[in-house]
Parts: sequence; C-alpha cells; structure tokens
Amino acid sequence: MARHILILVENLSVPFDRRVWQESRALVGAGHNVTVICPMGGKQDQEREVEIDGVRILRYPLRAATGGPLGYLREYSIALWHTLRLAISVRARGRVDVVQACNPPDLLFVVALVLRLAGARFVFDHHDLVPELFESRFNRGGRVLHMVTRLLERMTFAAASGVISTNESYRRVAIERGKVDPDHVTVVRSAPDLSRFVQRDPDPDLRKGKRYLAAYIGVMGPQDGVDYALRALAHLRFELGRDDLHCIFMGSGDAFDEMVSLTEQLGLSDSVEFTGRVSDEFLQTCLSSADVCLSPDPRNPLNDVSTMNKVVEYMAMGRPVVSFDLIEARVSAGDAAVYAPSNDEAAFAREIDCLLRDPDRRAAMGEFGRARVQEKLSWDVSRQNLLGFYDRLFARI
Repeated sequence: MARHILILVENLSVPFDRRVWQESRALVGAGHNVTVICPMGGKQDQEREVEIDGVRILRYPLRAATGGPLGYLREYSIALWHTLRLAISVRARGRVDVVQACNPPDLLFVVALVLRLAGARFVFDHHDLVPELFESRFNRGGRVLHMVTRLLERMTFAAASGVISTNESYRRVAIERGKVDPDHVTVVRSAPDLSRFVQRDPDPDLRKGKRYLAAYIGVMGPQDGVDYALRALAHLRFELGRDDLHCIFMGSGDAFDEMVSLTEQLGLSDSVEFTGRVSDEFLQTCLSSADVCLSPDPRNPLNDVSTMNKVVEYMAMGRPVVSFDLIEARVSAGDAAVYAPSNDEAAFAREIDCLLRDPDRRAAMGEFGRARVQEKLSWDVSRQNLLGFYDRLFARI
C-alpha cells in the first residue's frame, strides 16, 4: 500500500542534500509518495515547486544565519513558519501518513504535531547532535543555550514514533538520552552511492607541477577543521621541508572566505587551491588523482561521535585518509585511515608525510577502504535499512 511521506529539512536544499535525496528516491522506488519541504539553495535548487524522479519538492527562501545564536534563532523561526505553512498546504491536498523531520534544528517536531491532528506519525531523522553542535560552534554557549537545546532535543525524541540514526553513537543517544524504545531506532548511515563514486583516470595537471596531490571534499564551517588542515600543510612545507605537494579543497561553507585568507597568511597560496562546489565529474577525477585525502575535523563533543561523509567517500574512491583520532572516524575507516592525536596539527602533518613516503601502504589502505564500503558502508546497505524501518513502522500504525 502506497503511503504519503512528507520530509522536512532546513539545513540544505534538496536534491543538493545528498542523504535526503537518496532517502526520498528510495522511498519512491518502494512505491510510496514523497513530498519534500526545504529551503532554496544559494546557487542551485531555486524553483519554488518542482518534481524530480517522482519526488515533489517545495522550497522557500531562507537566508543563512549570521551573528551567533541570535542569528540562528532568526533563521530557524523563519524556516519553521515557512515549513508549517507549506506542510498545511500539502495536507490540504491529501492525506499525509508520516512526517519525517531531519535536523538541525530540533524544532520541526512542531510541524509534525500539527499534522498529527490529522493522523500523521512523526519520524525523527537524526542528522546532528544539536546540543553538541552549538557547544562546538559557540564555545559551549552558556548554560541557558545548552539547556534549551537539550530540552528541544528531548521533546523531539518524545514526539517521535520512530528514530533514524546516522550511526551507532547517535542510536545510543536516542536510546539513553532520548529514552526511545530500542526497537524503534534504526541506523541508516549517510553512505555513498557507488554508481556516483566512479574511479577515473588520474589527471596529472591537477598537481600543478608538484609530485603529489592531497584532496579535501566537504563543508567548510567553523567546526570542520579546514583551518587545522591548512596549518598542518604549512608545518609540512615549512617545518618538514616538503615542497612537492599540491592540495585541492572542494566545497564551500560559512568559513570559506576565512579559509582563503588564512591560506594567504600562511604563505600557501601557490600550493593550495579552493574550487568551491564542483561537479561529480571533477570530484571523481580529483579523488582518483589524489595520493592522500584529508579529514581534519578536530575532536569536540560533536565531531567525536559523528560520521564524516567525506571519510566514507574517500574510501569509496579507494583513497587513503588522514584523520584526527575520533571515535566514529575509526568505526567508519578502520585501517583505511591513519590517525593523528586529536587536534595536533604537527602530528597530522607527519602522518601526511609518512603516507607520501610509502606508496605500498597507500595502495593497501585504498583497497581496504573500497572493499569496506562495498561490503558494509554503501548506500545499497543503508537503503535496505531505511525500507526495513518503514516496513516495521507501517506494521505498527
């Protein structure tokens, strides 16, 4: 029986949000009707209403937060209003069986509660630990901010008929901190679609005349550690004497301009390149050409228990990874990565140096990572977990 699933996401536009897009297409492929409500993108996903691959997408204008916690309060309030308005319009056109809300923020349960009056159930798709996110972004943020974010998280868990967790650490939070029945919590990892991560012939021109190439793909926000990577690269060049490495940083985010400025301050402009967002083709070629890939997320309460998409994507492309020593980084990568002591930039630089000196080890790490993704960490595995979760949910309602 086809069900109507309404997916709410505030953090990114769709289909740019790869996890939400993969979930939406999987649910449509299983015979369900799917509507997504999300913000418009900055340079993509500009249509207010569109249908793609059977997924109906409704978008609203939203300006990203600036200026600290008050900026987020403004952003989230506007997003909540637009999401509620559009959700009511969706319900006016027909039945909604499930509202699946993807955080941050932990406010979208309010929309689900309104639609619950018309019979909808609420599923919490737990993307981020919001209390830890704000703690990491705003230097602990103060007792009041912490209390508010923990309260909203608890209310979200309490309202949910089921929880989708991105890894086992998040599942444990749902069970222990959120008091959710373990039978109602399922891990659906953010995972690469191997049809999208295809190895290509290396492009030597990407090295810009250097012997080696390092690569980074991902968001560039205050908590993502690009500044750690840049300082590590400066140590590698000016303290360890390696002048044979070019590095490409792919992606964008709140800290993009700041990272470009830091590159200039560190004297790395001739060996570090920022591309912004890139096409799948460029991503595949760049990662296929890279000798090492960087995951410089510093250890903090959020990063330690979060799965970094870039780590699994590097593995899918058969690339060795340099990471700080984080709990979930080890769970995902295992022997596909080397681990520098947490937040030690000089040690991070030394790990890069060691890998560049050992081509056999790099090859073995890459092969291990690719095989691990194929066996356990690909979207094919996550898709089955998602559909199984919904089968069990619908059997209960």
